[in-house]
Amino acid sequence: MRIGAQFYTLREHCKNLEDFSETLKKVADIGYEYVQISGTCGYEAQWLKNELDKNGLSCVITHTPPAKIIEETKKVALDHSVLGADYVGLGFFAVNREKGETPTLLKEKFYDAAKVLKENGKYFMYHNHAQEFSKFDGKCLLEHYAELFEPDLMGFTLDTYWVQTAGGDPAQWIEKLSGRVPCIHLKDHDFERKMAVVGEGNINFDAVFKAAEKAGTKYMLVEQDDCNGEDPFECLKRSYNNLKAMGFK
Repeated sequence: MRIGAQFYTLREHCKNLEDFSETLKKVADIGYEYVQISGTCGYEAQWLKNELDKNGLSCVITHTPPAKIIEETKKVALDHSVLGADYVGLGFFAVNREKGETPTLLKEKFYDAAKVLKENGKYFMYHNHAQEFSKFDGKCLLEHYAELFEPDLMGFTLDTYWVQTAGGDPAQWIEKLSGRVPCIHLKDHDFERKMAVVGEGNINFDAVFKAAEKAGTKYMLVEQDDCNGEDPFECLKRSYNNLKAMGFK
């Protein structure tokens, strides 16, 4: 398993192409070799590929706007091929109970796109927050989603922080979704229920790593949406160094 940096952590430093380019360099200088592109300014796929290559980085997954996944599916697949990324990530999806929406809404919106992505050699990936652990008809949303999509049509970028925030065990959920978690988000949980640098909170990462290894995880992407006033580059660096000390790179 390899570690990477999730660029949503650095979204405030990727608001234009010049800053984005500089941020890629800084991430490479920390030591990361793999990235997930998310929360950045707009870009052309070939421009980004050139920048990645210049810095010795590989993009393995993105978070792509929902409308693009649905309306421009083939172009999304082509752009990911240019980047060399196999995984197309959906960063957020909400089900509004007050409007009578149910878990099947995800299938109604994305099932056809997931099939087209598969036909074009890409794998659709769903990223969870805490809301996916709310119950519908006795099962949490995440369980419904796993049943609504065949394993070869949708995987899960399981987020360790949000699982624990929702009262779940990240390692157990990785086991439940075995074979469908090629990428996961490493995000630690502070004792004050805040996001923390990986290795400086209270998530049992030994159990997470063992479960991820068995589940076939390839990439573990460091993310810290909220750095609690600290420099996000410094937070990513400390996470990297902590993981390196644990034997990962």
